[in-house]
Amino acid sequence: MKNQPQDQENLLSKRHDQAAWKKAAASFSLVLLGSGMTFAGGYLADNQQQVAETASRLAVEKVNAATPLPGNTDPNFITRVVEKVGPAVVRINSSRTVKAELPEEFNDPFFRRFFGSKIPLEGENRVERGTGSGFIISNNGRILTNAHVVDGADTVTVTLKDGRTFNGKVIGRDELTDVAVVKIEANNLPTVALGNSDTLQPGQWAIAIGNPLGLDNSVTTGIISATGRTSNQVGVPDKRVQFIQTDAAINPGNSGGPLLNARGEVIGMNTAIIRGAQGLGFSIPINTAQRISNQLITTGKAQHPYLGIQMVGLTAELKQRINSDPNSNLTVSDDQGVLIVKVMPDSPAAKAGVRAGDVIKKLNGQSVVDTNAVQRAVEETQVGGNVRLDLRRNGKNINIAVKPGTFPTNLQ
Repeated sequence: MKNQPQDQENLLSKRHDQAAWKKAAASFSLVLLGSGMTFAGGYLADNQQQVAETASRLAVEKVNAATPLPGNTDPNFITRVVEKVGPAVVRINSSRTVKAELPEEFNDPFFRRFFGSKIPLEGENRVERGTGSGFIISNNGRILTNAHVVDGADTVTVTLKDGRTFNGKVIGRDELTDVAVVKIEANNLPTVALGNSDTLQPGQWAIAIGNPLGLDNSVTTGIISATGRTSNQVGVPDKRVQFIQTDAAINPGNSGGPLLNARGEVIGMNTAIIRGAQGLGFSIPINTAQRISNQLITTGKAQHPYLGIQMVGLTAELKQRINSDPNSNLTVSDDQGVLIVKVMPDSPAAKAGVRAGDVIKKLNGQSVVDTNAVQRAVEETQVGGNVRLDLRRNGKNINIAVKPGTFPTNLQ
């Protein structure tokens, strides 16, 4: 959490100050709530108040109008990247049929008298359409895109840069990471090369190719603005992704398209923008997308290891707030580590004996100081494997082994 301006702090009541730590704990790690993706080719986090808070947390400086100097000595390297990768970027059109559900008032004869045939009939079907992007990862027709691009689709069509169009089949989609795999029946297709998103650093080149607003194979460039942006910071708390932030322009229709490095390797899948913001686009790291897509291709679904805890990173200030809040029901003696605020009933953590108030000091022998580190470590484990937690409980050190379960479908 970023420090708020001093004059604003002075306006907070003591009661609000004591409860502030609870807001930090509202970020669920390994316990995510339901999905709220839109059907169109790009989704917007458009709650204005949330956007203002998000922008404040991101604390991103205004992007200069001047183009950053390339590290590549080839003045045409972007053109060469586009020539190399462009043929493997596709447009995905999807449609679904939904049944109209009218408010009860529309059945009133008064409305029927004045609006007549302009009011749709109860139960009347309508077709919703969306457009997004994707990129080919195998020459026999496997394509990566966003899950929300093909959400609930009855039909999916894929258009290649050379103009050919194919019917697509969704072979798997994962809402928690917003990754989907589509298959078309074709061979000898152009493919992309995948890079390593774990090595990205702010300031590196970023090139986006996609179909924003239906404008096929549009190219935008910029830099990697930041890495490891949490789903809460981006405004999509129901996702389980550490996003790449870029100032390369991303618009509706770019969703599912590739984010590339200066060598033309895919480093991310473009997925989200924030309404009203400039120079803020977000991509799913390609290492995450590749891991999930491999599961989708193999089994048709993705498994997410799950502990079932709600937690918050400890600081000396947070410790003081918790201990001075008479309604917290917790007493904290540590000011570093990750505090477990809640353990979900019947979860793997609960069955292993983890309790609210425990402080995670190490996970699998590695020190942890924030919730992101815990979530990343658990995500990299296997369902049914072992996660060793070194905890502090009532001033004592204890060790507990937890077997991660599969993320409950009722929470997705």
